[in-house]
Amino acid sequence: MTTERVPAGRIADPWGRRTPFGRGGSWPARVDHHLAGDAGSNDVDRWVQTASNLHSNGDAMELAVRNGRLVGVRGMARDRVNRGRLDPKDLYGWQAIGSPDRLTSPLIRKDGSLREADWDSAMTRVTERTHALLDGPGPSSIGFYTSGQLFLEEYYALAVLARGGLGTKHLDGNTRLCTATAGEALKESFGCDGQPGSYTDIDHADTIALFGHNMAETQGVLWSRVLDRLAGPEPPVLLCVDPRPGPVSDAATVHLQPKPGTNLALMNGLLHEVIANGCIDQSYIEAHVAGFDRLEQQVTLFPAEAAAAATGVPAEQIRTAARLLGQAERLLSTVLQGFYQSHQATAAAVQVNNLHLIRGMLGRPGCGVLQMNGQPTAQNTRECGADGDLPGFRNWANPRHVEELARVWNVPADRIPHDGPPTHVMQMIRLAEEGSLRMLWISGTNPAVSLPELERVRAVLGQERLFLVVQDLFPTETTELADVVLPAAGWGEKNGTFTNADRTVHLSLQAVEPPGEARPDLDVFLDFARRMDLRDGSDAPLLPWHGPEEVFEAWKACSRGRPCDYSGLSYALLRERGGIQWPCTSGHPDGTERLYTRGDFRSRPEDCETYGRDLLTGNPLDEEAYRSLNPDGKAVLRTAPYVPPPEQPDAEYPLWLITGRTLYQFHTRTRTGRVPELRSAAPDMWIELSEPDAAEAGIGEGDLAEVATRRGTVRARVRITGIREGVVFLPFHYGYWDAPEAAGHHRAANELTPTSWDPASKQPLFKTGAARITLVARTSGPASAPTTTASRPEPGPDAKDDHTTATGPS
Repeated sequence: MTTERVPAGRIADPWGRRTPFGRGGSWPARVDHHLAGDAGSNDVDRWVQTASNLHSNGDAMELAVRNGRLVGVRGMARDRVNRGRLDPKDLYGWQAIGSPDRLTSPLIRKDGSLREADWDSAMTRVTERTHALLDGPGPSSIGFYTSGQLFLEEYYALAVLARGGLGTKHLDGNTRLCTATAGEALKESFGCDGQPGSYTDIDHADTIALFGHNMAETQGVLWSRVLDRLAGPEPPVLLCVDPRPGPVSDAATVHLQPKPGTNLALMNGLLHEVIANGCIDQSYIEAHVAGFDRLEQQVTLFPAEAAAAATGVPAEQIRTAARLLGQAERLLSTVLQGFYQSHQATAAAVQVNNLHLIRGMLGRPGCGVLQMNGQPTAQNTRECGADGDLPGFRNWANPRHVEELARVWNVPADRIPHDGPPTHVMQMIRLAEEGSLRMLWISGTNPAVSLPELERVRAVLGQERLFLVVQDLFPTETTELADVVLPAAGWGEKNGTFTNADRTVHLSLQAVEPPGEARPDLDVFLDFARRMDLRDGSDAPLLPWHGPEEVFEAWKACSRGRPCDYSGLSYALLRERGGIQWPCTSGHPDGTERLYTRGDFRSRPEDCETYGRDLLTGNPLDEEAYRSLNPDGKAVLRTAPYVPPPEQPDAEYPLWLITGRTLYQFHTRTRTGRVPELRSAAPDMWIELSEPDAAEAGIGEGDLAEVATRRGTVRARVRITGIREGVVFLPFHYGYWDAPEAAGHHRAANELTPTSWDPASKQPLFKTGAARITLVARTSGPASAPTTTASRPEPGPDAKDDHTTATGPS
C-alpha cells in the first residue's frame, strides 16, 4: 500500500498512478489524500467516515475536520470498492459544502418574490396546502420528485409518507433520468432488481465489454481498477461501444461506433453471430433460462450485414466483436447511459443480459453484468420505493406483496395505491401541465435544467396553479420557480447510509454542522409527517422515528426476506467494517458478493418484482401472461423487434444530437460548479463535432456555434474531436445559475432534447433527435473543454498530447 498527498495535478492525471495486478489477484491499495492549502494530517482534529456522493461508484473515504470545518479527504484502504483511491470529484468536491451561497433559511414567495421566513411559517404553508388538496381533489393532486443523492433513510421515510400516509402514487426520483432502465432491464431478465455482478469481477475477467458506458469519466476509480488489470499480467481484452472515442476506446481491442438510436440492432447482430457460431452454453440454458427459441428467431433477422446496414458499423467489426464475446471464458459487461438514454433503451440493455444468459456467464468470478447507476444513491431509490417501485422490490401488481407491505406499515392495503403503475416524472409534468397535479415537492434535484424540452418544463413548474416546494442546498434554476424553498443539510452534515452500483452499503457520518437553519432531509420529512398527523392502523404515528438509525432499523424489517435484505446490517457493523454488499442476513453475515450463483433467480410468479412489459409498447403483462411465459421461475430472454428512431436527420436537421455527462462535473453543477479545481477544469458548455462535419459547416476549433433542434437552440464554442461523423455531442451539466447572461442564448443541452421516453422504463431519451449546427462567430483559441477525456481535440499535424485540460491546472 502507498499513501500520497494528491496535488492539483490529479485534474491533469484523473486516474492516478498504476498499481498493476494479474488475473485473480488482489487489487493493491493506494490511498489518495488531499488537504486544503498547506495543511498536513497533523493539523486535522478528526477523520469522519463517509463515501463518494458525486457518482455511483461508492468510493469509501474519510473527511478531515479542523475547527469545525471540512479541510480535506482521504481514501479508505480497507474498503472493498476503492482500496483507498479517489477520483477528481472525490478529491475536490467536498469543498462545495462550505460554499458561501448555501441556502440557510426557508424562503416563501410573497408578492412575486422569495423572502426569508422561519421554519414554522414555511411548514405551515406547506401543510395547509396539503390539507386543502387532500380535502378537495384528493391524494392524486399531490406529487413528490426526489433525488439520487439523498440517504436510504430519507427515501424510505418519503416512501412511507407518500404511499402509506398521503396515499399518492405520484412519487419518482431523478434516478428516472439515469437508472430507470438499469432497474427495468434487471427485472425483465431476472424477475427482480439487483446487480448480479460485483466490482471484483474486474479482477477475474478475461474480457470486459462496455456498452454505452464511458467508465473513465463516470466511474473514475472503477476505471483505475481496469487500468491496473491492463497494466498487469494476463490483461483482459476490452470491447467499447460508444460513438465518441476517448480513454476507454484507447484501451479497447475493438471499438464500435454505432449511429445513435441503433443499439438494439447492434445487440441483435452480436447475438446472431454468437448463436450462429455455436458459442452458447446449452446446459445452462436448459436448466436456468426461458425463451431461447424466441430470441433465436428474433436475431435471425440480424446477421452482421443487416446489423451493419442499420448501425453504420462495418459487418466485419461486428463479427470481430462477436468472436471476442463468444470466445470469452470469463466475461464482464457494463451498461450505462449510452444505452439507457437512447432509443429502445430497455430492449437494448436486456440484450446484454441475454448475452450472459445464453453463454452461462453469471454467478462466477469474472462472469457478471453491471447495469450501472449514474448517481450515488440511485440504488436506494429503487429499493426503498422512492421511485416507480414498491419498497423491498415488491410487485405493485401482486396483491400479496401489497398486503405484506401494508402489514409492515400497519395500514390498510387499499391506502397504498396499486391500481396501476406508479407515476413517472414525465407523466407528473404532463399532469401538472393539464392541471390535475396541483402540488409538487422537489427534493435534491434541479429539473429546470435536467429534464428534457426545458422551455416546456419551466412553463409547467412556473404555473401559478402549481404549488411548488423545493428542498435543496443551494439556489438553483428550480428554486427560482418555487413557492416555498426549504434549506437542506448536505452530505457530511448528517448521518445515513447509501448503496452503490454493486450493492455495497456504506455508512456516512456527520462531520460538521449544517449552516444556519438548514436541516437534514429526513428531519424535514418527519416534521411534515408530524404536522400532517399521519397515523397507522392503530392510530399511532405512521412515521414514529426521531433519527436516521431508527429509520434504518425500520427499513431492515421492511427488507427482511426480500432480495435486498439488509437485516444483517447495522450502523455499528458498517462503522467497523466499511462497505458490505446486500443481501446481508444472519445466514450471510459478510454480505453477498454475487447473485444467482446457482441459477436461483427471484423470478417465480409469486415472488417476482414485476410481471414485465412488452418492450416495444411498454404495456404491462398480467400474472397469467407472466406465468405462461415463465412458469418455472427461470431467467427470461426478452426480445423486441428493432424499429428506427422516429426523429431522423434530414435536410433541415442533418445531424444526430446526443448529450451526456463528463468527468469533472456532476449533473447540473449545483455542487461541482462551486469547486475551484473542478470549475476551472471544465468551466463552460462546449459542442463536440467531427472534423468532416465541422468542415461542412465552415466551423473551426473554438469557434462560437449554435446547435438547433425543433425544440430550441444552444450556443457554445466548438471542440473538434474524433466523434462519429454525423453526430454532435453536448454535455448536459450547464444551466444559468452561474452565468445569468447565458439565458439570452441558451447553454443548457436540454433546451434541445425531446419529450420522449422509453416505453418500458419510462426513462427520458436524451440521445435521440435531429439537429443542425451553424457558425455564429470566429474566435481565437480552443474551446474550454477538457483534453484528458473524450472531449480531447482531434489530433492534427501540430497537436500535442500533453494530458492537461484546456483551462485547468496541470
